[in-house]
Amino acid sequence: MTVRSDINSISSFALPPMRVLGIDPGLNRTGYAILEQSSRGPVLKEGGIVQSTKKLSLSDRVYEIASGLRDLITEYEPTVMAIEQVFSHTEFPKTAILMGHARGVILLCAAEKSLPVVHYTPTQVKRLLTGSGKANKEQVQLAIQRELGLKKVLEPHDVADAFAIALCHYHSTKHKLRAS
Repeated sequence: MTVRSDINSISSFALPPMRVLGIDPGLNRTGYAILEQSSRGPVLKEGGIVQSTKKLSLSDRVYEIASGLRDLITEYEPTVMAIEQVFSHTEFPKTAILMGHARGVILLCAAEKSLPVVHYTPTQVKRLLTGSGKANKEQVQLAIQRELGLKKVLEPHDVADAFAIALCHYHSTKHKLRAS
């Protein structure tokens, strides 16, 4: 006699729902998004900005980012962090260096809580959400608005980008689970 079990119903009780902390790293403003898995699809839980004070030293600014992220991780208990990979425009090489400082402290905060981290390039995020790796910010914002059933686009762009990264991970994970 063969006994079959429904693996999906068993695992849904055994595992907590996925809660993604999406991060758009920046030294001035780090956008964050909390996206949770539900039976209806992804649900927007929280989004905002961790801002550093421009007049402070670099070390104090990264400390402000760390402090804000630690609070978010403690409050929302994400199961995974999805973060934008460093990129550089040839006209603005300093931007990549500053983003690297922010990413470093963000990754440290994740490591302190043993939070798994997944990295996505801007092209990956745009391609998954819009079908084109060259989509502009407005196209990405409209895709997020449609996906989450929002009445208006998310602003500022740091928050929208963080939700885009979180959605990218949500859908990438969903596709990987189907393929298994």
